[in-house]
Parts: sequence; C-alpha cells; structure tokens
Amino acid sequence: MASVNVYLTFNGNCREAFDFYKSVFGGEYPYIGTFGEMPPMEGKEMSDEDKNKIMHVSLPISKETVLMGSDTGGEWAPHFKEGNNFAVSINADSKEEAGKLFNGLSAGGQVTMPMEDTFWGAYFGMFTDKFGINWMVNYDDPAKMQQHP
Repeated sequence: MASVNVYLTFNGNCREAFDFYKSVFGGEYPYIGTFGEMPPMEGKEMSDEDKNKIMHVSLPISKETVLMGSDTGGEWAPHFKEGNNFAVSINADSKEEAGKLFNGLSAGGQVTMPMEDTFWGAYFGMFTDKFGINWMVNYDDPAKMQQHP
C-alpha cells in the first residue's frame, strides 16, 4: 500500500525552514542534497546561487510520516507561489502501482514531469491534478537504490 507525505517547496530558504522544523520535531536528516550535487545536464548551465539550493531533504516525523522539501530555482522559480508551495507525495510499493496512481490521478490535469527513472535511483513523476493540487509519485526500486546510496 502506498504512503502519503507532504512535500514543501521553498524559494531559497529550504535549509533554514527545515533546520527550524528539525529544532521543533527533533530527529536527523537521512538525506539532504543540493542542486550542485546533481549530475551535469547537457545544455543546462546552473548559477552558483542555484547550486547551493536544496534539491531534496527529508525529515522523519514518525514511523509513518516524513516531511520532505526542496528549493525552487532556474526555470521552475517563476512558478513559485507562497501558499501553493506544497505537493502530496506518494511513495508506491511497486513500479506498477506508481504508474497506476500517476496515470489515474493526473487524468485531466497537467503533467510537469512524466514518470521516469531518475539519477537517484527512483521511478518518479510530478503533476498538477484537474483540481489544482500538486502531486509527486515515487517508487524506490530496491535494486537501483543499492547502486545509489
């Protein structure tokens, strides 16, 4: 069965926000990475400012809940709107379940990133549904995750 968490997007202050949340909830980040740590993309030059922004951070809140987030930058920055800077993040138990949930929930909506294998080892996609809600669908393939710690 899929798990559902909240994914927050920030305009350059993700680290500050998550350090604050961590001070309240406690715990540790199992992962925090910057855009500068991403593999280079051909034809895409990244500013030094964007390289230091958070690409992904996760903070476990309980056994069932993880607060996740990132900064926005580059081509995504003009779409940032405070108050609408979150998404519902679904972590599926299989690639098939991820595809089914993505296709079902995105029907009539706007796909912003089709489901695809990513450099971090997940099968991942994003969309805004027909009701204006932002979603992320993720499947962490155990075989690929062992290759990408």
